Amino acid sequence: MKVLLISFFVINGVAFILAGYDKYLAVKHKRRIPENTLFLLAAIGGSLGLLLAMLLFKHKTSKTSFITKFSVIFLIQIVLVIAGLNNKI
Repeated sequence: MKVLLISFFVINGVAFILAGYDKYLAVKHKRRIPENTLFLLAAIGGSLGLLLAMLLFKHKTSKTSFITKFSVIFLIQIVLVIAGLNNKI
């Protein structure tokens, strides 16, 4: 359980940092981090880190396609957590 918790914090930290760095690159008009990389990080458990970065840095918040895809990932994770808590997985 301790390893799982550490992994959760690491992946969310990486997602947060990469989203912040992507915002920095956007402001500087430099080559960006691919959206699929951010989606992958969210899908493997970094959703909260990415969400926090989106809100804090106001990054990708006006891009409807990104918000839609991220929301689907986040909702699937919520369903899986609820199902896991109900011992249905």
